[in-house]
Amino acid sequence: MTFWQLVLHLFHFSLPALAMAILMPLAGRTVMGAGRISLHRRMGVHALSGLVVLVGGLLLHGQDGKMSTYIALVLVAATTEWLLQRGWAAK
Repeated sequence: MTFWQLVLHLFHFSLPALAMAILMPLAGRTVMGAGRISLHRRMGVHALSGLVVLVGGLLLHGQDGKMSTYIALVLVAATTEWLLQRGWAAK
């Protein structure tokens, strides 16, 4: 595997978490209002938590792309956005 292939593989592995990191704070702001935490900080928290879920799914299943990992990603992203909107991370 070349270096470029490794970079592309890691990018495609993390892409679902990064997409959720962009979409969930925007959806949360639309549904629940702006909140006390900045949009960029919420995106960073979502990216980090999503990557942790994807790596956990990879370690648990031994391969990436399992549907249970993506279900866990959506549940963690929704719970994280709810907690951030309530301001629990700002205390």
